[in-house]
Amino acid sequence: MWSSLPLGERLRAELGPPRKARRLVSSPRSRIWRAELSGVPVVVKQLVNSPGVEERFAREAAALALASRRAGRTGRPVVPALLGTDPAAHVLVLERLVDRTPGPDWLAHYATALAGLHASAPADLDDLAGTAPATALPAWTGPTGRDLGCFIALARALDVPAPPGARAEAEDLLARLSATPVRHALLHGDPCPGNDLHTADGVRFVDFEQAALGPGAAEFAYLRTGFPTCRCSTAPPPAVLAEAEAAYRATWRAATGTEAAGRAELADACAGWLLRGDALVPRAERGTADYLARLHHADWTWGNATARRRLLHRVRAVAALADADTDLPIFGRFCATLATRIRTAWPTAGPLPGDRD
Repeated sequence: MWSSLPLGERLRAELGPPRKARRLVSSPRSRIWRAELSGVPVVVKQLVNSPGVEERFAREAAALALASRRAGRTGRPVVPALLGTDPAAHVLVLERLVDRTPGPDWLAHYATALAGLHASAPADLDDLAGTAPATALPAWTGPTGRDLGCFIALARALDVPAPPGARAEAEDLLARLSATPVRHALLHGDPCPGNDLHTADGVRFVDFEQAALGPGAAEFAYLRTGFPTCRCSTAPPPAVLAEAEAAYRATWRAATGTEAAGRAELADACAGWLLRGDALVPRAERGTADYLARLHHADWTWGNATARRRLLHRVRAVAALADADTDLPIFGRFCATLATRIRTAWPTAGPLPGDRD
């Protein structure tokens, strides 16, 4: 019934009376309805009260507002329009979009929209001074020294000790990933299949509860690392990957007048995801265990792939990128050796699926 919608008097006065409300399936972190307000199709999202709900609401509202504002200047929208908010009730009212089944060329469309989203952050963050995005969007954070130590320990347990220089390169990597980027990007925080709506006008992203400002390479690397924070982990064929990366680069260049992350930056970003054991489990389980240590003794399935398959794909991605033209040549060779050893030690760790499920 419409009366179950969490719409206060202000939103009802601004957007009109609700009709045809229907509760949709959603994550445990939110409640979602589709409805009509004054005849306009909308989606109503309420974040449930739980630890961090204020921050999650602020991030989502700020990211949507920023991306919508910039879309008017740079071209095709990459998020649904934000029609109204009720911060006290943690409610957002969004444009309702018609999502279509992704086609075989979905990855290129995804990459185009991802680059447009990243470019939504202004070149000069002083442009955000005093605005909601400036105060609500935190800086992206990379892997830590503890993550590196856990990765080195896993390799040692698999009888692949780090060669001289590999750890030093990785420590320098941590410093680079924690440095302020030359140009900030608006990062989605969880740009997974399922959070991308494939509409007649292109891809639009939803679910910005983890949005941040940081280096675009951190999410550009999703294409090569098999979508590391996602239940649907895929490894597209080389030609499909190349097309998608070219689409990302062309869109970023058109929107910003600058070049997207080069080989060295992309190698850094892929290595960063490799080090994160928390990127092997769903969000609710992160920060609760050393999953790399656990991986040595047991495998587990999340979504469409096992943890060992995910890790092997990331190891291979870094080995393929991190060469003498990057800052990780020794670490890259270390990963190549580790990939060979993993195939022997974990014979069931096959390739990732080639497409989304």
